[in-house]
Amino acid sequence: MSTTIAEHDVALIDLVDRLLGGGVVISGDITLAVADVDLVYVGLRALVASVATAEEHNMLPGLGSAV
Repeated sequence: MSTTIAEHDVALIDLVDRLLGGGVVISGDITLAVADVDLVYVGLRALVASVATAEEHNMLPGLGSAV
């Protein structure tokens, strides 16, 4: 039995357009420890989306006419 996987060339602009169109959440945690003692904790939560997508889902804060 032979299985083929179709190869698709995806341009960077198409990838960015798709990510911004649907939105993407970036999440991460960093802990700096010395001798098993946690000294610094950094948590990152970021939502990346286009303005149109954010407005569509009511994710923008009230900025008035700034947006």
